[in-house]
Amino acid sequence: MDFKEQVYSVLFVSAAEKFNTSVRELFPEYRYHPLHFALSINDAKRALIERDFDFIIINSPLPDEDGIRFSIDICGNKKSVVMIMVRNELYHSFYDKVSSQGVYLLSKPTSKPIVSTALDWMATTRERLKKLEKKTLSLEEKMQEIRIVNRAKWILITELKMTETDAHRYIEKQAMDRCVSKKEIAEEIIKTYA
Repeated sequence: MDFKEQVYSVLFVSAAEKFNTSVRELFPEYRYHPLHFALSINDAKRALIERDFDFIIINSPLPDEDGIRFSIDICGNKKSVVMIMVRNELYHSFYDKVSSQGVYLLSKPTSKPIVSTALDWMATTRERLKKLEKKTLSLEEKMQEIRIVNRAKWILITELKMTETDAHRYIEKQAMDRCVSKKEIAEEIIKTYA
């Protein structure tokens, strides 16, 4: 899928109804779907229990907090890209608190072209995060395979009195001869002796 054809889910956290109405036009459905609005940080937390969002945009201030703690927590625990929109006079104090955590910051008042550019940056970051997620999953799968193979080798060492080198060679040879993965051979060994 072409980068420009990606569709991103958005959680917009804003208590300003007029602002929420005007901002909708910046999020066309063919590019941003679903677009979910939460009126407070507590509402946003409830929405995040139900589903994950690609983008979380916080229009600060909110009735229950300014969004700093929430945005930092999201960047640390979720795969979402977070941006806080804050009044210009507060920009630098917010920046000092959130920039090192990976939170984007946009001063307001702003313009459509600036918001559009910020959304493009967020999309770029989200795509990079997706690639990192895939690499992480691949590494986790590889580590799981190593654990299973090591367990099978241990079984061969204890049950059949093989050396570690012989056990490793046995699993490798069986995998090559049968055109299957070492993990499959290891799982068979574990089933046989477990």
